[in-house]
Amino acid sequence: MTVSPDFSAASTAVTAVLGAYLLLGEPWLGRRLYGSLARHRDTEPRALVRYFSFILVFWCVLAALAVAALLFSPGMAAADLGIAAPASPLTAAVIIVMMGAVSVASGRKMRALAAGGRNVPGLASIQAMLPRTAQERRLAIAVAVTDGVCAELVYRGLLIAFGVGVLGLDLYAAAALSVLVYAVAGIYQGRSGVIAFGFVGALLAGLYMASGSLLLPIAVHIALSVRDLTLPVPEPIGSVPAHEPYEPTPKGN
Repeated sequence: MTVSPDFSAASTAVTAVLGAYLLLGEPWLGRRLYGSLARHRDTEPRALVRYFSFILVFWCVLAALAVAALLFSPGMAAADLGIAAPASPLTAAVIIVMMGAVSVASGRKMRALAAGGRNVPGLASIQAMLPRTAQERRLAIAVAVTDGVCAELVYRGLLIAFGVGVLGLDLYAAAALSVLVYAVAGIYQGRSGVIAFGFVGALLAGLYMASGSLLLPIAVHIALSVRDLTLPVPEPIGSVPAHEPYEPTPKGN
């Protein structure tokens, strides 16, 4: 994969501001928003609906800025941001099917653990955003799809192009920088969240560079997000009501 983005002055300014926000503002805002959600989740019925609605709008704004950066640069092609067909469509299709199967299988395992009140690694850090109603579940899926599309366009497509075209970095160095910025966004989940975001970010960046297209990382990102955001809220084993002992009804005289 090779990219040769030619950023205009306007695109450079837009992307620099967006990149600064992703590195410095996003971790703070994400932690603040999730903390507020966790505090009000059990006392305000629409807390998660408001949270998801904000996330949907906000991601669309960030994606619109990425598109603006492209439109403001007449010398930059859409392919420089990964908006192109994969180099090998068949290979991409096989990987998408495989990752989809892995997501479904792991999701079933995680659901079984959660339903039994057993520990699911990482579940506690996102428990406040797990849906409990049909409306919340629909919004969760919408957020997963929006996050998959918009995050890949911003973190993988735009940031890697910016690293190459503006910062003068090697493609792999630019990809590593994008993974670092993405990992910091997981700080609202604690240290384990930063590690998980870094691992997933590296996987998605690798898929992008291997295919030359955002299609593959978008599909994988959506599959993972839908799996995680549709997990059931774990019920402690002790919360399951026990059967009441049988008491015979006294017979009348």
